[in-house]
Amino acid sequence: MAVDAIGAARRLAPRLAARAAGHDRDGTFPVEDFADLRRAGLFGLMVPSELGGVGASFAEYAAVAYELARGNGATALVFNMHASVTGALGAVDEQTAEALGVPAEALAARDRLLAAAAAGSWYGVAMSERRAGSRLSQLATVYEPVDGGYHIKGAKTFCSGAGNADAYLVAARSAADPGVVSQFLVPATLPGIEVEPTWDALGMRATSSHDLHLDVRVPADTLLGGVEGLALVIAQMMPHWLIASYAAVYVGVAQAAVDAAVEHVNARGLGGLPAVRARIGRADSAVAAARLVVDEAAGRVDAAPGDVDTNRWVWRAKLLAGTTAAEVAASMLEAAGTSATRRGHPLERLYRDARCGSLHPATSDVCADWLGVAALGGDPDRDTSTPRW
Repeated sequence: MAVDAIGAARRLAPRLAARAAGHDRDGTFPVEDFADLRRAGLFGLMVPSELGGVGASFAEYAAVAYELARGNGATALVFNMHASVTGALGAVDEQTAEALGVPAEALAARDRLLAAAAAGSWYGVAMSERRAGSRLSQLATVYEPVDGGYHIKGAKTFCSGAGNADAYLVAARSAADPGVVSQFLVPATLPGIEVEPTWDALGMRATSSHDLHLDVRVPADTLLGGVEGLALVIAQMMPHWLIASYAAVYVGVAQAAVDAAVEHVNARGLGGLPAVRARIGRADSAVAAARLVVDEAAGRVDAAPGDVDTNRWVWRAKLLAGTTAAEVAASMLEAAGTSATRRGHPLERLYRDARCGSLHPATSDVCADWLGVAALGGDPDRDTSTPRW
């Protein structure tokens, strides 16, 4: 990479950590963190170099996300959404575009969006809905063609960075054919977009993952790919951006919990207790193992995206990262003792943030079920009573 993105993320992490407690306490969005990310050029991380970006691989993204999460998991989580949008857009090469029937004008619109990201714009994701979760086939938000574009109407939940992003990736079903699911990159400045402040959660409190209400007309070129019905196809082609991109974030949160516990234990003189040392030793090993699995998955994504074996590693990475983060943070809280449970202590925040890892889609139970079906010789994307996507 021409830009040392991993080094930049590593240097930014202490600054993010210094602000994390205040944003967690107040439930406010870390605006200063994102100004730092912009200045560092990280909004262009997944943008091809010919469009002004860094041109990072998925493995390089994972390394950046891990470093950012060691500073503030909430900031890294929102950054993950932006990286997912730009990474998926940037991964559609000419061969893939031809196979999907993407017209030349849609590729030009894609390039404009990516160039804008490299210049400092950042994108949120508005996919999940109440009662539907993140399953694209179950969405209630609908769209229909109108003169010059489309009309989108519906409500989204868990929209990280709501009210702060420059545009939102909105998934919606065709009003004419509910089996057709498309995605639009909707500019935040258009009339008909309303943020409802609903986010007051256990962990990741600084993500501002509020509800987003849409009753908006969008230009034709906001339809990603220029072809209706690509959302489910892209999800199956690039599951790493929907699943494993979270994994590096939560491994970073787990490592931050170990770091905080070591600092606390040393400050309190508790390192002489064998039980405390054993907990830290087990946590150190668990985080290292989870990071190796994430790295393996990321390397396979770069070498053979969408491959059967690659996808199994993608699901393994998400499962292991979520469960490891929760277990490690809980153990580090016990190692540190009751004083670490006080509001404002880093471990108290990290414990709550880490607990969210298993809940992000795909949840740990869904990941385990997918892997179980695959191990039994079935098709884990189709051999289920409930639609996987």
